[in-house]
Amino acid sequence: MDSHTGLPVVGMVGGGQLARMTHQAAIALGQSLRVLATSPTDGAALVTPNVAIGHHTDLAALREFAKGCDVVTFDHEHVPGEHIRALEAEGVTVLPGADALRYAQDKRAMRERLSELGLPVPRWRAVENPGDIAAFGAEVGWPIIAKAVRGGYDGRGVWVLGPDDPVPDTELILEEKVPLRRELAAVVARSPFGQVAAYPVVETVQRDGICVEVLAPAPDLSEDLACAATRLAIEVANALGVVGILAVELFETADGLVVNELAMRPHNSGHWTIEGARTSQFEQHLRAVLDYPLGDTSLAAPAVVMANVLGGTEGGMSIDERLHHLFAAEPGARVHLYGKQVRPGRKIGHVTVLGDDMEDVRARAARAARWLTEGGDPHA
Repeated sequence: MDSHTGLPVVGMVGGGQLARMTHQAAIALGQSLRVLATSPTDGAALVTPNVAIGHHTDLAALREFAKGCDVVTFDHEHVPGEHIRALEAEGVTVLPGADALRYAQDKRAMRERLSELGLPVPRWRAVENPGDIAAFGAEVGWPIIAKAVRGGYDGRGVWVLGPDDPVPDTELILEEKVPLRRELAAVVARSPFGQVAAYPVVETVQRDGICVEVLAPAPDLSEDLACAATRLAIEVANALGVVGILAVELFETADGLVVNELAMRPHNSGHWTIEGARTSQFEQHLRAVLDYPLGDTSLAAPAVVMANVLGGTEGGMSIDERLHHLFAAEPGARVHLYGKQVRPGRKIGHVTVLGDDMEDVRARAARAARWLTEGGDPHA
């Protein structure tokens, strides 16, 4: 408990953009989020005064960090499960807990559990020996998808394999290549009390394994399918005992929905909620782990689009100059930069635009993100 404010202290392991935006949401709740960052230059460490420097794989650093926290949560899935269990055994409140987080850390465990629950997943197989790959490809048809069991994100740890392609040297699961119409995400929050709040189902657009834009609500999604996606996400949250934000990434196919991935933290598919929903996913995550009543998830406008800003090439116009011209051309664009050094293809921020017409809003958001990435004429 903070002796000055009398409010509980939330600690977030990880100092990236998710912790940075969670800190911004915490301010309105009277808090300064406590952050365990690996470097003073991490995005969250640049904006919050309550920072500890240490590595998420160092149990001693985690123990020391947890001493000042009423609850510990995460901005990534890379804390070893045995470390989380050690903290829990020592009386630390960790949310989501190790039993739930396991299914976001281990893709094999996730596929096994979702299959046990009877939820729709791609046909899949764990790789026990090299012959499994050829056998699975012959069974479901080439190409197939290979995924690293642990550690993959933003397109890393995912490979499309043909029968003659080299096999990655890591523990793998195999999945059929799903013939999808598009990708969706259902984001929900769940509290220890068991309250659940669901955001509108969104469409996510991927390029090279990286989400480039999110459309809220998902255009032309039937009410039946939207309800099915939301029910599925709530069922997963309850069955796995998730506390906090849960993002369920989905494939929409001709036959219905298929679960792709799970994330148990604020998620890129929910960044639009900062301006586009009555309660942002970051405030909602804090409310959930503190067991506060959850906030209103309704849309703030009929159409909301979030476009990721990716690092462009070196040189040319500075990001400050680009911001100056963008704000003149598109005063309605809301820009969030993450305090990261610019590297080609790296997520350095996002832009959100609200309006009444999805096609117009989408074009404006894409134009704003492209301007911040590449420079050029923001009116083009």
